Amino acid sequence: MVFSKKQRRVLTWWRPGSPDRDRQAIICDGAVRSGKTLCTGLSFFCWAMSSFQGRNFALCGRTIQSVRRNMLSELRPMLERMGFQWTEQVSRNVIHVRLGGRHNDFYLFGGKDEGSAALIQGITLAGTLLDEAALMPRSFVEQAIARCSVTGSRLWFSCNPESPAHWFYQEWVRKAEEKKALRLHFTMEDNPGLSRAVRERYANTFQGTFYRRFVLGEWVAAEGLVYDFFDESFVKPVPEEPFEEWYISVDYGTSNPTSMGLWGRKNGGWYRTAEYYYDGRAARRQKTDEEYADDLAGLAGGRPVRAVVADPSAASFCETLRRRGWRVRKADNRVLSGIRLTARLLKSGELVICQGCENAIREFGLYRWDDRYQGQDQVRKEHDHAMDEIRYFAAVVAGRSGQGGTFAGCVERGRFWEGTPSRRSERPL
Repeated sequence: MVFSKKQRRVLTWWRPGSPDRDRQAIICDGAVRSGKTLCTGLSFFCWAMSSFQGRNFALCGRTIQSVRRNMLSELRPMLERMGFQWTEQVSRNVIHVRLGGRHNDFYLFGGKDEGSAALIQGITLAGTLLDEAALMPRSFVEQAIARCSVTGSRLWFSCNPESPAHWFYQEWVRKAEEKKALRLHFTMEDNPGLSRAVRERYANTFQGTFYRRFVLGEWVAAEGLVYDFFDESFVKPVPEEPFEEWYISVDYGTSNPTSMGLWGRKNGGWYRTAEYYYDGRAARRQKTDEEYADDLAGLAGGRPVRAVVADPSAASFCETLRRRGWRVRKADNRVLSGIRLTARLLKSGELVICQGCENAIREFGLYRWDDRYQGQDQVRKEHDHAMDEIRYFAAVVAGRSGQGGTFAGCVERGRFWEGTPSRRSERPL
């Protein structure tokens, strides 16, 4: 396997004769698909097995599943070809590794929330690797660091950039020299396994803040418009019918506006052909669930709508729709992954906003990042109602329709029933 100069430095920084030999930690940050995870994991195992016997080590990720998926699935065959013997006790989340006459145990930990710190307490470690370190709570990372009390222990970090106010950037990246850490910044050019075509595809996948972070590898704040690329060129005429299938997406509001979008699929693209938008506060009259259900039926216009994608927090409205025979599918309300996906689908032409969707077009020009939050990516809770239901549709339907490759983010799969209010079909999808 061919490694880049930067990857080779990761692989050898701990070895005798290396100019980095006296460092106590290594930090690999930068662009996605830049080869950080593979070389960091490979180096970690080689260092551990050549330096210790009968010790415990920690492999940490956002979840244990992500450790297995992102690191171990690719590392294991490489290590076995190098002579490593590997057995795993899945129920205990521990891997027993042998090389020559040496044996060490590698424990898997997930640092997904503040409660995760308790899971790693009590164990004595000779080294810790934290993959996706910037996605873990500070309490978990610091607890993992504190467990490394064996003489000669070292720390290994890899991550993609977040906000420059993020605690990991402030306490580790900026203070790398102070902490005797080797900081290596990766770009996609540092991964010799990526072709130019693949690099260009990733460059076209992200936009704005996410482009600068995940493609350029910069620690930048989310600021300005969320969809800063969106302009009149993204607004198209409504294609002539027929369409292949129809959906409606809904962001339901009581004191806030209610926004609905009618989506039709044609020639591999999803078109937001019409909308409904009602601001009860501006109209000085709130509508009931039954009235909104009437309005939704009016938006459908008798078309065979396959399902309504709605925020499950609008429980009473969703139940009203079900009683009327509509098929309701639960929205995925994860904001950041939904925004990234929506941006990708808009840029690729798989989501199209049509003329006449004036409220959605207006919100695209107003939907902004909230710079009042330090170290967190937050959007302003204003001018976001059409933005939310468009994001719901992207995550639940358009991003999973097989038209544009892999969805960069997870979606909780819901069950809903195919059919229309007038033609019920008891076939689960």
